[in-house]
Formats: sequence, C-alpha cells, structure tokens
Amino acid sequence: MGLTDQAEHDGRALRRRRTWRARQVARRGLYALTAKLWSSFWLIVIVAVIMASLVALGDLSVGLALASFCGFVAAVLLLPVQETDQEDAANFAPSPSADLSQTSVSAVLDALPDPGILLSPTGQVVFFNAPAKRIFASLREGSHISSLIRAPEFLDAVSAAPRSGRAVSVVYAERVPVGRRLEATVAPLAQSGEPDSNILVLLRDFTEGERINQMRTDFIANASHEMRTPLASLRGFIETLQGSAKEDQAARERFLPIMAEQAARMTRLIDALLSLSRLEMNAHVPPSDLVDLNDVLGHARDTLEPLASDNHTSLEVERFAKPAIVRGDRDELLQVLQNLVQNALKYGRPDGKVRIEAKHIPSLNQPARGRFAISVVDDGPGIPAEHLPRLTERFYRVDVDSSREKGGTGLGLAIVKHILNRHRGELAIASTPGQGSTFTVMLNQTQPAGDTAPLSTASKK
Repeated sequence: MGLTDQAEHDGRALRRRRTWRARQVARRGLYALTAKLWSSFWLIVIVAVIMASLVALGDLSVGLALASFCGFVAAVLLLPVQETDQEDAANFAPSPSADLSQTSVSAVLDALPDPGILLSPTGQVVFFNAPAKRIFASLREGSHISSLIRAPEFLDAVSAAPRSGRAVSVVYAERVPVGRRLEATVAPLAQSGEPDSNILVLLRDFTEGERINQMRTDFIANASHEMRTPLASLRGFIETLQGSAKEDQAARERFLPIMAEQAARMTRLIDALLSLSRLEMNAHVPPSDLVDLNDVLGHARDTLEPLASDNHTSLEVERFAKPAIVRGDRDELLQVLQNLVQNALKYGRPDGKVRIEAKHIPSLNQPARGRFAISVVDDGPGIPAEHLPRLTERFYRVDVDSSREKGGTGLGLAIVKHILNRHRGELAIASTPGQGSTFTVMLNQTQPAGDTAPLSTASKK
C-alpha cells in the first residue's frame, strides 16, 4: 500500500513538472511571437495602410488584401528571433577583465614621462596622459586619432595593428604650428587575429636632439664664414705690429682701434649666434607667462631713447589704451622691439624719426578678442621689393658693406623671426623705396582688450 501511494505521488509530481514546462515553453513562444510583432509593429501598420488604400481605390479585392496581409504577418512571425536590447547591451558591454585591463594600461600611461595614447580598435581616443595633452592641445576622448595626426604612414600602422598583432614604429614630421619630428610606436594590446583589441600609441619627440645637431652644424658653418674676415684683419695687424711696425708708434695708434673694433664685431656675432641657437632649441615650446605689452613698450622706450639721442633721431612710442595681455616671454619680446628699433636707427634717415605704433585688431567672430599689432616705422631710404622675402634669413643683408660698417651682424631679424615663431606670432614687412619701412609684430590676444579707445602717445623724443 505504501509503494502504491508513493508511485501515485511520483506520477502526479511528474505530470505537474511536465505541465509547468509546457506552460514555460508556451510563454516563451508567446513572448517570442509578441517580440517579433512588436519589433515589426510599424512595418505591419504600414502594410495594413497600403492594403486598405488599394482596397479603397478599387484595385484590390477585400479577400485578396486580407490574404496578403495575413501572409505578411505570418512571414514576420517566421523570422528568426531578434536579440533584445538587454542582450545587445550585454554583448557590447566590456567584461570586468577588460575594464581591469584598460584601468591598468591607463595607470601605466599616467606614469610614463613620454606621450601615450590609448585607442579603440577603430582609432578613437580612449585615454591619454598629460605629456600627450601638452603636444596635442585639441586631444579629446572619443575623437579619432586622424584628426590629430594625419601622417599616412602612422594611420596605416594604426589600421593594421589589430590584424598584425605586433608593434610597429614609424617616424613622421609635423610642420604646423611648428616643425616637429616624432617617432610613434603602435602596438595592439592582444595577439594577432583579435580585431577587437585596443591599440597603444607611444610617442617620442626627438625634435630637440635634431635641433641641437643642426644647431651645431649651422653654428660652425656660420661662425667660420662670418669670423674669417675679422680674424684675418686681426692676424694681419698683429703680424705688422710684430714685424715692420714694431717700433712705429703712429702705426700702433692707427691699428689698435681697428683691432678693437674687429674684436667687438666678433663678440657681437658670437652673442647673436648663441642667442639664435637658444631660440631654435626652444622653438617648439610656447611660453606660458602672461605679459602686458604696455610694460614691454615702456621698457623699450626707456632703453632706446639714449640710443636715439646719440643718433640724433626722434623716437615716438605709443601705448595701448587698455592692458594688452599676451602669453609670452617678456625678455624675448623686449628683444624683438630692441632689434627692430636698432635696425630703424641704423638704417633710417639721419636726423629722422622712428615711431612705434600700437593697435588692437579685433576678431571678426569675437570683437572683444583679436590680435595686438606693434609697428616700428622709420622714414629712411626704404628697401627694394626683391629683398623683402629674404630679410629674415641668417646673414642676409641688403648692403653688406654698409651693414658691417654700422655694426650689423645679419642676425637681428632672424632672431626676431624665431622669437615670434615661439610666440605663435607673425612679422609683416612693408617698404617703399624713398618712403621708409614698416615692421609689424602681431601677437594673439590672451585676455579681452576691453575698450578699443584711440591709442595715445606716451612718449616723444
């Protein structure tokens, strides 16, 4: 009796389980059909409207329209089950191990002194460290790497990285905003054949090393060329004083001032070459200090007025009506003004006039922002048009003999150009023979200039 009761109990439990499974299967089937219908809801509505329109126009019978509509619904129900949104999200969501791996890579990149960027398999920026941000100011997470680095060899390495499964190093050059030479190591963070792996990009900037090597070469070539003449003169005078003019007092009095002048010329030349070399070495590092150009103009006036008096030249200096703030190096900007004014005093008209004009040029899109323009204007003989494009080249002179007689080194405007390149500024030169020359320095405004009232003359001499 006990065995019979147990068998009946087991039978009832088995029937209940089968019934529950059947209900679950039916529910899943009903859910799948409902999901199919819902996913194609608007398509079914559109087909129903089309069929109703055909019947209303009389071109299709009601029976045929219903049969066609039912056939379409049946076809929708026979389609494979589509994944739900939750399943899609699960498929695309990164696994915990992937999150952990990305976090580890980010921590490593933050610890590196060199620029590093983590890319998605399609080339979007996922993470970058502080050195990379210093090189690429517009670097943003989610942006494509091609918006920052357009070198074809680099982009080819990024595209091939997931398939190759190995690190590749490429060297490319950038020309704007300043010349720069970089080596990029592109490495997929997975083995070959895994196209969904992230890509690590490590950059090495060896611009400074190449600049130093080029600087050494240029220094030797330029110094040997420019110093050959004064050294030959000094050697000749020394040999004369040691030989035939050894006891000639008049010869010594005539030769020694010339020797001192040649020695001073070499000193100026060496100082200018060293200054130019330092500027070239740091050309790719923009200054970060805030400088008021009115302060620079005032200092330039104070230091250059004695020189203008010695040359019997009138010096007029304008100032900006409001603080003119730029990002720059105060000493370098002062050197720009000094070089330009000294050139105007040397090559301008005797007993003439030199003006420093200060103007604010507003931006078309943002009137309160724009550029500051400082112009050095002289009334000298002017410069022929064919010489203007080459004036900022090293050792280029319009009149070599006149320049050397007046103590020029041929490096003043080259120094101005390199300082402005570092400040992301520009130098514009305009000249008309017989009417003087205008050298205009343009620098980007950092803070709004405020009121654009007319400029006032701060000093005249």
